[in-house]
Amino acid sequence: MHSPDMRERVKAYPGTLTYLDLIRRNKRESVLLMAGMVLLGTVIAGALGAAIAAYSGADVEVLLPSIIVGCVVGLAAGGIGALWSWFGGANAILRMSRATEITPEMDRELFNVVDEIRIAAGLPMPRVYLIGDSAMNAFATGRDPEHGVIAITTGLRSRLSRDELQGVIAHEMAHIRHFDIRFAMLMATMVGLIAFACDAFFRVMWYGGGMRGGRRSGGKDGGGAVMIVIFVLTIVLAILAPIVARIIQMTYSRRREYLADAGAVELTRNPLGLASALQKLADDTEPLVDTANRGTAHMYIVNPLKKMRRSHQQKKSLFLSHPPIKDRIARLLALAR
Repeated sequence: MHSPDMRERVKAYPGTLTYLDLIRRNKRESVLLMAGMVLLGTVIAGALGAAIAAYSGADVEVLLPSIIVGCVVGLAAGGIGALWSWFGGANAILRMSRATEITPEMDRELFNVVDEIRIAAGLPMPRVYLIGDSAMNAFATGRDPEHGVIAITTGLRSRLSRDELQGVIAHEMAHIRHFDIRFAMLMATMVGLIAFACDAFFRVMWYGGGMRGGRRSGGKDGGGAVMIVIFVLTIVLAILAPIVARIIQMTYSRRREYLADAGAVELTRNPLGLASALQKLADDTEPLVDTANRGTAHMYIVNPLKKMRRSHQQKKSLFLSHPPIKDRIARLLALAR
């Protein structure tokens, strides 16, 4: 863990760095990213409303009302999706993961560690689930601390020391404490709705014959030209919006992983425990979690998909849900100086 490359990464951080500095910075960046996603969803909904008006050959006078209606419909759809994730998202994720709830009698040490961390965090006791998988991984879910859930694999449970296990549990408890799963589900809902809306728009254009399928506007003062320009701009936006939404979602996910790492140090006061656990996860020869998929991969402490393991350990990319593990470890070691 103290290779020359790692020492250079650690030196990049100021000697006065604290976990509070990391928490403040990552919270600020996360809020901006969430606002950006909501703004993007509202803009694409308004643009699609304007495009529908142009497609139908409406006059330019109806442009503003069409944009407003589109924004309202988009926000309503986002609200419905958020309600579903609020009431049913966590249970759906646990079912997909084939996680089984366990009791204190089944693993007293694990529950003692969870209890220690939740007391330090000032949170209610979360439910604890076990995933029957030899790969090392863990995730948290639940819409709020009162409904928090921590799930770990049998591989992780059997191969970490107590300090390392404490670091991982603190990381997941920090996710619960920061309401990360609520925001992550909202992000996923927004990305899905944006992609669906853009796909539906193109299908209507394709099967409806584009501008030929509607009445051409002959509005006054170049109104028809204005509507055509809006229509073309909406097509460009519909192409770019899903890509931008995905980039925002993945950037947000990386910020929340850094934030949870810093939150774990706040709860344990032991950055080396989590750093050691992350190194073991990075060196795991069986990284695949059989029940994980692209829809749930961002929730895990490290990416559980085998094809993405190397990229999430070493590379930086706009489309990765996790920061490079070496960068995460370097931040933790910088806090231990």
